[in-house]
Amino acid sequence: MTSQTTRPAFNPGQFRDRFRLPEGRGDGQAVYLCGNSLGAQPRAAADAVDAELERWARLGVAGHFDGPTAWTEYHQLLTASLAGLCGARPVEVVATGTLTANLHQLLISFYRPQDQRRRIVIEKGAFPSDRYAVASQAALHGLDPAHDVVELAPRRDGLLHEEDLEDYLERYGEQVALVLWPGVQYATGQVFDLGRVCRATRRAGATIGLDLAHAIGNVPLNLHDDGPDFAVWCSYKYLNAGPGAIAGLFVHERHAHFEGPRLAGWWGQDVPTRFRMAREFRPERGAPGWQLSTLPILATAPLLASLQLYDEAGGIDPLRRASLDLSGHLARRIHEELDDQIEIITPLEPQRRGCQLSLRVRAGESAGRRLLERLEARGVVCDWRGPDIIRVAPAPLYNTYEDVEHFVELSDRLLAADKH
Repeated sequence: MTSQTTRPAFNPGQFRDRFRLPEGRGDGQAVYLCGNSLGAQPRAAADAVDAELERWARLGVAGHFDGPTAWTEYHQLLTASLAGLCGARPVEVVATGTLTANLHQLLISFYRPQDQRRRIVIEKGAFPSDRYAVASQAALHGLDPAHDVVELAPRRDGLLHEEDLEDYLERYGEQVALVLWPGVQYATGQVFDLGRVCRATRRAGATIGLDLAHAIGNVPLNLHDDGPDFAVWCSYKYLNAGPGAIAGLFVHERHAHFEGPRLAGWWGQDVPTRFRMAREFRPERGAPGWQLSTLPILATAPLLASLQLYDEAGGIDPLRRASLDLSGHLARRIHEELDDQIEIITPLEPQRRGCQLSLRVRAGESAGRRLLERLEARGVVCDWRGPDIIRVAPAPLYNTYEDVEHFVELSDRLLAADKH
């Protein structure tokens, strides 16, 4: 699904002036390296929300039906862009809900334990919401999460390896009902070969779902061809849609006429009969059939504004090239200036990293926390994940080589001061 068309280059930070970056200490902007947690605000986001507030004031309930951004059809304005970022077909994606709610929605449909095939496999150290979701779903089926949720541990290098999942599935696949795997591991920043993960899971006869919270808008995805049964994501990280913004989900086209169980809501009713208030639920074809409630327009408008920037940049491919340049530059500069003081946890092979580099201060957790606090006090924004990881994520839409240089040079000075 990835386009082979040659696209113009995108330079890191090329759209910097299209964002409102947080204020730094004193005059000027912060060096904002935290798009892996909450993306910066597109300048067009406020205009997009204001436009819908104005439509509400001017049209009232008629805003649902009138004009090119009629609210009943608003999610369709995002479909083509989301499908492009996902490597998916339009029928396979929809903007809806929130990440964990969407995950529960799809687990209800696709986690169907039977006889000995009842295990859920996730990675050890998964984001807590994923762990909570699968454990609670197992419990809903009367199973014991302590036994039926299997967490694959990283190796001594701290990383997960696709061959370990393959080996587990070859040995115990007949006991596995579902694998839930990340596109990018949130703590280490490791990128996975999702095609390989999906093929191994399907060979074992199990269902495969993906959490793409740290992957969408960060790395290229090829969901239709890779063939997961479902995927979920949020849009407040690299998609820059704001805190609590609308999320999204993918359901493969082979399930477009899904007849299994699902939680139903009126916004998932097929469009021709939605407003007839029919007694019987008839789901819309494909991913939109998993919608529940009326789209929250004010939480969706900023995503539309952000996706228009992705489209203007030429899609994910040019941004990916810029991202590899930027994160590669960060890795080189750390090795040159800070190698004796900072360890890079994230794999450095291009296919195994995205925007984020996860760092560990060699002097220990307290030294790492102190470095983070001092960086933040000087207007450099990154974040901490326990027990001892500093996450730094230069996003190519708005971060520059200068941002990277400032982070490295300031870290070098602060760590050197600690030695004296």
